[in-house]
Amino acid sequence: MEHLPERATAEPALDRRAELSEFLRNRRARLKPDDVGLPDFGRHRRVPGLRREELAQLAGVSVAYYTRLEQGNGRNVSVEVLDSIARALRLSDAEYSHLTRLAKPRSHKKRRGATCPDPQIRPALQRFLDSMEGVPAYVAGRRSDVLGWNALAAALFTDWGALAARERNWARWVFLEPRSREVFVEWEGKATDVVSSLRMDAGCHPDDPLMAALVGELALRSADFRRLWAAHDVKEKGHGVKRFRHPLVGELSLAYEVFRPVDDPELLLITYHPEPGSPSEEALRVLAGI
Repeated sequence: MEHLPERATAEPALDRRAELSEFLRNRRARLKPDDVGLPDFGRHRRVPGLRREELAQLAGVSVAYYTRLEQGNGRNVSVEVLDSIARALRLSDAEYSHLTRLAKPRSHKKRRGATCPDPQIRPALQRFLDSMEGVPAYVAGRRSDVLGWNALAAALFTDWGALAARERNWARWVFLEPRSREVFVEWEGKATDVVSSLRMDAGCHPDDPLMAALVGELALRSADFRRLWAAHDVKEKGHGVKRFRHPLVGELSLAYEVFRPVDDPELLLITYHPEPGSPSEEALRVLAGI
């Protein structure tokens, strides 16, 4: 069931400086003086969260230096300064990695007019998916493209093969397909995870025109996407539990695991499995036989 998404129309790349500026502003606004041991003195604060002066004080940099960075000018910023700012902002490991990628992107030259290659998975990986008959499993790539899946994943989520190639994308499906709200019992949590993953991809590949096109499309068509994208959440989840609702077998609670192939770190293999002996295990067994 290997399928390749159609090549989207190229769009201008995401504005890395704007992304850096908005990320720092967002994280600063989330902190209160009490969170970092600073006195508030009960004064009326005209801005949410910490002031720039307070953040600069915590990070041990000048206000002018931090202001330039928050305005998106990360040129020549040192790793030591980024470390200090990350500590002051109480960033998680994923957030710190995101900050570093935005402030100090890896330099690379790209031929004018070059486009991103079509994503694909190895035939052996697709055969591996097909061999997992009792486990819903799929492979996702950059931009949350669904690149491969097995029969049980199609039965649980949607028949990806029946969709147009460009629609085989988790972000498009979650935000633009109404049925996704029926499939995921906690739809908001799934939507947040998708946006968080997309933000991390955008930070890794700010010059990807297909990423910019996808974000632009979703921002135009989905108010929920605009709301979650503006939160600038970035986090990685390697495992957890999701609850699903299926019209034929009812509600299922499945644990998931995320694997990243060593030789292709842009791919993610996601598998779902039930608790042994649980009603969800029986529901999957029934679903596999339909």
